[in-house]
Amino acid sequence: MKKVILLISSLFLGFTAQAQDTTTATPGKFTFSGYMDTYYFGNFNNPKSQSNLGLNGTGPGNARAFDQRAGQFGIGLVQAKAMYSASKMDAVIDLTFGPFSDLGNYGNYIGPIGPGSTSLAIKQAYITYKATSKLSFTAGQFGTHIGYEVIDAPVNYNYSLSNLFNNGPFYHIGLKAQYAFSDRAALMVGLVNNVDNLFDNNKKKGLIGQLFFVPVSGWNVYLNAILSNEASQAVGTQATGIVSANDAHYQLFDLTTTYQITSKFFLGLNAAAGSQKGDYQNLGGPLTTKSWGGAAVYSNYAFTDKFGIGVRYETFDNKNGARALTDAAGNGASVNSITVTGNIIAADGHLLLKPELRIDSYSANKFEKNDGSLTTSQATLGMAAIFKF
Repeated sequence: MKKVILLISSLFLGFTAQAQDTTTATPGKFTFSGYMDTYYFGNFNNPKSQSNLGLNGTGPGNARAFDQRAGQFGIGLVQAKAMYSASKMDAVIDLTFGPFSDLGNYGNYIGPIGPGSTSLAIKQAYITYKATSKLSFTAGQFGTHIGYEVIDAPVNYNYSLSNLFNNGPFYHIGLKAQYAFSDRAALMVGLVNNVDNLFDNNKKKGLIGQLFFVPVSGWNVYLNAILSNEASQAVGTQATGIVSANDAHYQLFDLTTTYQITSKFFLGLNAAAGSQKGDYQNLGGPLTTKSWGGAAVYSNYAFTDKFGIGVRYETFDNKNGARALTDAAGNGASVNSITVTGNIIAADGHLLLKPELRIDSYSANKFEKNDGSLTTSQATLGMAAIFKF
């Protein structure tokens, strides 16, 4: 890893030495934006626990990332984002509050000043220095580059989040460099602490990267990766074999691509494949390399400038049990999901209404019914209301 750090540092210094800054300083601009969302989803299984999560062994599962309550009204997330932008730098302070805020920062169970501290509400906090018109450096906490969907409800077409999103990562803390070869190609590389955590659980750093390119107008392609060691401890026994913390690894490769076919018809694809060996942030892990992966296809059609419908189909395979997606018995599982979401724009664009039907079908029993029996599938139907400014 030291060699990796030295290599990246050399590349950064080389870029800086060779680049010529031709920008002219201009006054900075301050902007303030945000949103809040609320929802209600009924569950056709009528689960006794009033939960959309399903079961995972003896406790609740993780069939949903955020909209976890069934048959009751809920508040999602309240965001307040301040941004300063100038010719030479950007600075972002992105704070969130509410139930989804805690879920989106799940690695931070205890903040620097104790349980319940406001560190739990930091979604992003970073500074970007624009060394040249093509090269920039970003330091701080920033949302992950991996995946199609984001935490922000107004940005996603579907309200409920995919299993690919749910299996992370959500965010990183570290340093990255971005270099734009042209307006059709760019490269990002960086070093970060461990995944989804305010404080690094070991002394190793993760390597992140993204290659962006535009093959033709309207078609965007992102190739993403993270290579890391998330281990805090050795796992295994003398009888089964031991994987030391130094021999553990976590890696994820991701393809995200979008194509605006017409002004009304939009297609997207997200495919990811990951693997893990050894401990993951003191939670244990496999003694041999175990993989997982999935893919989601997105299709959105705008009937008018104020109404559209989007369909997402996703498959996710965790039968090796490397990630947290499991059946009711706690064993690794696979799932196929289809989500149909309406998008209604009102109040001059400040209000988004998203009626949504979602059906999840697992490879084994996952969800409870009102009588306590189990089933492999779950269907939810409801509405989300999102205010943005």
